Amino acid sequence: MSNSTELSTPAGTSGSPPVVRSPLRARLGAWLGAWLGAWLAVVAVAVGTFAVVTTEMLPVGLLTSIGSALRVSDGTAGLAMTVPGLVAALAAPLLTVTVGRYDRRLVLCGLMGLLAVANLLSALAPGFAVLLFARVLVGVSIGGVWSIAGGLAVRLVPERSAGHATTLIFSGIAVASVLGVPIGTLIGDLVHWRVAFAGFAVLSLAVAAAMAVTLPPLPATGTVRLREVPGLFRNVRLRTGLITTLLLVTGHFGAYTYVRPVLEHVAGVGTGLISTLLLAYGVAGIAGNFLAGATAHRDPRRTLMVIFTLLAAAELLVPVAGATTAGAAVLLLVWGLAYGGVSVTCQTWVLHAAPDAREAASALYVGVFNVAISLGALLGGRAADGIAVPSVMWFGGALVVLALANVVLFGRRR
Repeated sequence: MSNSTELSTPAGTSGSPPVVRSPLRARLGAWLGAWLGAWLAVVAVAVGTFAVVTTEMLPVGLLTSIGSALRVSDGTAGLAMTVPGLVAALAAPLLTVTVGRYDRRLVLCGLMGLLAVANLLSALAPGFAVLLFARVLVGVSIGGVWSIAGGLAVRLVPERSAGHATTLIFSGIAVASVLGVPIGTLIGDLVHWRVAFAGFAVLSLAVAAAMAVTLPPLPATGTVRLREVPGLFRNVRLRTGLITTLLLVTGHFGAYTYVRPVLEHVAGVGTGLISTLLLAYGVAGIAGNFLAGATAHRDPRRTLMVIFTLLAAAELLVPVAGATTAGAAVLLLVWGLAYGGVSVTCQTWVLHAAPDAREAASALYVGVFNVAISLGALLGGRAADGIAVPSVMWFGGALVVLALANVVLFGRRR
């Protein structure tokens, strides 16, 4: 009898043909099941990043509605973007230390549950103070999910596929722009902004359930002491990446947080068309994420230089060439294409700079990224209220130019 097959006759069916069981087929089925399970886990994490980033950015498309309903100015309503960013910046390194040796699957599920609570509280908020408290909870969830998810791909798939898995995980950020924010904006326009938050509360619970089912046990690979995290700043390449991220993201969110008022004031875009333009921006962002992901793992510096050049040009030209709907639409497409590649490229830079401290470096990256979101939303709000709404584009474009200069001058250092 060959070793590759085994004949057996099931009980009670002696007259039936023998059943052939192939170990090769069994091994192939087991491999296919493991492969499929690994990529389903990657998809679950990607949907998790989509949920947290959409929740964080949801006020962008609902800013005018929130401000009107809760009786605050556009600049004050922008604090709904500032608060979660600041909290996430603190939560990322603190949670990395606090969770210690807890299974990362359990931690991720718990954080997604917290996000669901925060979204529900936002939907029910009777006043702006309650909404800001809910956004504090959002910040805790963002900080924890990002710091864990950023370096998780290498634990879910074989090393040769880690680059593609990382790109897929960070595609959740781009998809948040193409689906999350425009859908939230559309729901807010058609029904009510509170319904948009309630919908993402339901999605967050669904993601928590999906993670519980698809993720394998993910025990901590080692504990991180809080005092060890600042020491990573001595890594010159890591420090350059973090400073670049700070400048870039501050500039982006200084402008993007107020993109709706800018479109209304500069281009005279109607309310119904804004969600369509944001949708086009998001589609371009998804394309940018995968285009950048294809090159970032080989040369993140060059990829960032291309991204920053396109991003600076788009933002600086909006007040000049974006006075018409067509002009604004073209610039939004370029903006989305460029910014779509930012997260995966900057995260790749950070992981390459600190391969032996991925989780701690990711926590620092998340902290810097979210400080930048808060600074951008805050400083952009001051510019919008104190100068003029279009001035946020000059502010944002100038900081992106500084980020480009930082990469050009210091990016080659090791």
